[in-house]
Amino acid sequence: MPHLVILYTGNLDLPAAQGGSDMKALCRKLADTMLAVRDEQGKQVFPTGGTRVLAFPAAHYAVADDGSAGRSAGGDGNYAFVYLNLRMAKGRSAAVHEAVGKAVEATTKAHFAEHLATRHIGITLQIDEGHEVFDAKNSSLHPLFQPKA
Repeated sequence: MPHLVILYTGNLDLPAAQGGSDMKALCRKLADTMLAVRDEQGKQVFPTGGTRVLAFPAAHYAVADDGSAGRSAGGDGNYAFVYLNLRMAKGRSAAVHEAVGKAVEATTKAHFAEHLATRHIGITLQIDEGHEVFDAKNSSLHPLFQPKA
C-alpha cells in the first residue's frame, strides 16, 4: 500500500492532437509524487516497493448530458472524466492525509492543465483509509528497496 487506481473515460486514450492524454506518464508522475511526500518527522510516507498507480480506461461511459450543454458552451460535447482513488492503510496523521491529497491533486491538475483550459473534463480524487477485513500480500518487490546489510 498505497494503491492509486485511476478510472477514466476512454476518449482520453486518443492521441494528444485529438484530445487524449499520456496516461502512462501520469501514472509515473503520480507515483513519484507519492514517493516524495514526507511526514512530520521528514520520513517517506509510502514504501517504495508498495506504491502502485494503475490506470484503466472505460470503454463504455456516459458523462453528464448528451453533450449538448458542452456544444452550446462552444465545446465539442465530448466530455472526459478522471476518477482517482487512493487507498492507504491506517495510521497516518490528518496532516499527512492532507499533504498527500494536495500533492496528488496538484500533479493531476498540472498534467491535465491544457484539458482543463480547452475542453470539458471532470476530475475527482478520493482518499480512503481503512481497516482491511482480509489482507494478503505476496511480493518480491519490497526486498529490492530494503537497505543492504
